[in-house]
Amino acid sequence: MLTGTQKSEISFNLEVAAPGRINLIGEHTDYNDGFVLPAAIDKCIVMKLRINGTKSRCTIKSKGFDSILVADLYNLKPGTEGWHNYVLGVLNELQLATQSLKGFDCEMETNVPVGSGVSSSAALECGLAFGLNELFDLGLDKWQLAKLGQRAEHSFVGTKCGIMDQFASIFGKKNHSMLLDCQSLDFEYIPTNISPYVILMLNTNVIHNLSTSGYNIRREESASGLKIVSGRFGVANSFRNITQNMVNQCREELGDILFRRCSYVLEENQRVLEAAKALKNNDLVRLGELLYESHEGQRVKYEVSCPELDFLVKFSKDESGILGSRMMGGGFGGCTLNIIHKDAVSSYVERASRAYEKTFKIKLSYFITVPSEGTSIVT
Repeated sequence: MLTGTQKSEISFNLEVAAPGRINLIGEHTDYNDGFVLPAAIDKCIVMKLRINGTKSRCTIKSKGFDSILVADLYNLKPGTEGWHNYVLGVLNELQLATQSLKGFDCEMETNVPVGSGVSSSAALECGLAFGLNELFDLGLDKWQLAKLGQRAEHSFVGTKCGIMDQFASIFGKKNHSMLLDCQSLDFEYIPTNISPYVILMLNTNVIHNLSTSGYNIRREESASGLKIVSGRFGVANSFRNITQNMVNQCREELGDILFRRCSYVLEENQRVLEAAKALKNNDLVRLGELLYESHEGQRVKYEVSCPELDFLVKFSKDESGILGSRMMGGGFGGCTLNIIHKDAVSSYVERASRAYEKTFKIKLSYFITVPSEGTSIVT
């Protein structure tokens, strides 16, 4: 928290940077009591906040969306524009958590690519919650802020996300990824220096209609499959308490779809642990292999990929400079994450862009990113 002296020096004005995130591996495991391996990135939403002296009037201006949201803290209802609901959800959760929030003004600008699977939504939620927590001395700790952002997305947006995105945006550490146990919320920082390789994100620039509904359906399917298996074997209802052998024995009762969903979750959890070990051992070849295996699991067993993502991952396999590639994020569009030699980036992007546009009539965009610091005050 800022001290009284620090607050006086900045006249109650704050500037906060909230990063998006990548996830090296571990997709759709966070809401299944699993493991994930995310990192905050060097693409941020920057928010400037000030107390405006009113009891409840909140004005939020977004340069990126070229629009203004005006909200009343005593009359919060879902909005009409997509980004509004992330803001309104945070305000609603803060109102439920504390009585100290009052009117404020906020201006924000982002360079987090929207719709690319790097969680611009969590950056927005965490940046606003973090900034208001500091501005009004609300006394919430980092875990409370992350969970608050998650609840906001559940209640006002309708996406039943896990905790990974908000966790990564809040807790990120420069040059480190984080192995998070989403059941216990224990985590460890893992040094992530992959030189001479870099993390290349290729943005398909597509978001299919299933992006929200499909996500929620997959969550329901995995929960339904888990209930069948845990019920049959009399164990607590968590993927941490079942094995692939148990799933195999329930195959007929599960049916094809739920069998594949459960199998994917168990296999992906194991891949995350292996990837963390590979990073610690600087075994980038094995890390790359795990990325390809993860994509195949998402494509076949969890069915959250799309033709554009599959094309880019398949295209990467003929490149000697690429160790691994996979789709990243909730699915049905967004980015592929690629571990590529720094000297191969330019020529590869050129070839991939040309082939992608020829096939889909869509221009490919890209960016290189590095593990970076989590949500913080700009000094």
